Amino acid sequence: MSQTVSDFIVQRLHQWGVRHVFGYPGDGINGVFGAMNRAEGKIGFIQARHEEMSAFMATAYAKFSGELGVCIATSGPGASHLITGLYDALLDHQPVLAIVGQQARNALGGHYQQELDLLSMFKDVAGAYVMQASSPAQVRHLIDRAVRIALARRTPTVIILPNDLQEEPYESPPRAHGTLHSGIGYSAPSITPREADLDRAAEVLNAGKKVAMLVGAGALGATDEVIAVADRLSAGCAKALLGKAALPDDLPWVTGAIGLLGTEPSYNMMMECDTLLMVGSAFPYAEFLPKEGAARGVQIDIDASMLSIRFPMEVGLVGDAAETLRALLPRLKAKADGAWRQRIADDVTKWWKTLDGRAHQPAAPVNPQLVAWELSPRLPERAIVTSDSGSCANWFARDLKMRRGMIASLSGGLASMGAAVPYALAAKYAHPDRPVIALVGDGAMQMNNMAELITAAKYWRNWKDPRFIVCVFNNEDLNQVTWEQRVINGDPKFEASQRIPDVRYSRFAEMIGLHGIFVDSPEQLGSAWEQALASAMPVVLEVKTDPEVPPLPPHITLQQAKNFSLALLKGDPNEAGMIKGAARQVLETILPGKE
Repeated sequence: MSQTVSDFIVQRLHQWGVRHVFGYPGDGINGVFGAMNRAEGKIGFIQARHEEMSAFMATAYAKFSGELGVCIATSGPGASHLITGLYDALLDHQPVLAIVGQQARNALGGHYQQELDLLSMFKDVAGAYVMQASSPAQVRHLIDRAVRIALARRTPTVIILPNDLQEEPYESPPRAHGTLHSGIGYSAPSITPREADLDRAAEVLNAGKKVAMLVGAGALGATDEVIAVADRLSAGCAKALLGKAALPDDLPWVTGAIGLLGTEPSYNMMMECDTLLMVGSAFPYAEFLPKEGAARGVQIDIDASMLSIRFPMEVGLVGDAAETLRALLPRLKAKADGAWRQRIADDVTKWWKTLDGRAHQPAAPVNPQLVAWELSPRLPERAIVTSDSGSCANWFARDLKMRRGMIASLSGGLASMGAAVPYALAAKYAHPDRPVIALVGDGAMQMNNMAELITAAKYWRNWKDPRFIVCVFNNEDLNQVTWEQRVINGDPKFEASQRIPDVRYSRFAEMIGLHGIFVDSPEQLGSAWEQALASAMPVVLEVKTDPEVPPLPPHITLQQAKNFSLALLKGDPNEAGMIKGAARQVLETILPGKE
């Protein structure tokens, strides 16, 4: 049998180093699936329950492996379902290739079944490169360019394959005018700023007496360099959510998360610093950075388009975080006065005590903060932790202490619900020997993550380490939005939009062959985590949590306090629990250890 176009595509992807493809089949892409079958395992296919989940998996695989993530879907609805997961890749700067089917070339333009204008549909999310193949000889350079552009620009790309073309005999491009002869291979360049710009940055940083640092996902591979520069500058360091694993939280000057899900030490440091060094972060909330004119700024980013858009930086350095910090370090002078850093360390120590007190405040029935607090000291070495969007992300951001060697992520720029379980599944293909824990709200479980438990049930026996825990915060509420309605909009909780059904997720796990644990008492939490972490099969740990424990921002503005009062005046349906929960959390900040 001669090699088909699809056979060549699978062969070429393998030559590019692709070993896993996430997706869902359909007749519009059957040619490529047949080729994967004929390739006899050269590329493993992971079948998601939904195409959107496969795109999330591809994005997460890119995050956790540092390699290209690949997803595949059929024409029409299969292709359109990929969009949300591809936007996750776009906004979090991850290299992902999507391969999608299309109707036969002779049918295009005829309002054929499942015919969509896929080029137009993908143009925004994959604007760097989206192409539809029209001939066998064209396919080689489409694959090569799509992969190379995705890797070089850290962005999603898309190739559209009409179904009749997939089955045609492959032809190499002829040696003729109007043809292309592409090759495989890409190695990321070494990018460092010019010497003069490094000197300018050093001048700003050396002049500062109270230096604050903010690191993001771009600093994940630069832990040692960040520590060295922070020590030289006697700086404190906050972490954007995607940079949670960039620094271990046992360092006394690491203030933790920043922003709405952030910590008081991060907020205080930013408000009091005179110099800001930002490394590899697109942190969006300018109100949590120093006021304009109150501090000088230096920013390091591999992408020049991200420079000086959150804060007016005096010096912008385009370069790899680790290499740029290494080049900057010899130019920096050690700070003689350690009072600034000591103040930050004292603030951090106080904050951990506050979080301890908040986590142990009584709730009905379980305080959601306690779920993450009890997990934190029990996290296994080299654990990978994923989180969904929603109130569970607050406890992920604040209450979990990262140690060296751990990995953590979530849908950052897109902040999509429903990403935690597909992220966790992808982690098992990037690092099959690592334990994986996903923190998920019940809203995301009902939206789509329950279905992806079936994917875990299908594949877990292939994993080197079977430890895979999905912790569900069951509060029967779309909780983050409920509190946003109250605190941002000044409205009471809208029961019709916020209340969700009570589902026994742990029983569902057992029904599909996984282990289920149900917790409705705080005294059970520690032993439940230990049981889950010791399990020889995937576990759903379901905790019945209190929706009236507020995810307090690190700094409550006067307007937020007014809106909270307005929500009460308008008659919130859970008024008593809302007042009690908020009072306990606020009082814990003022009087630690008091109830």
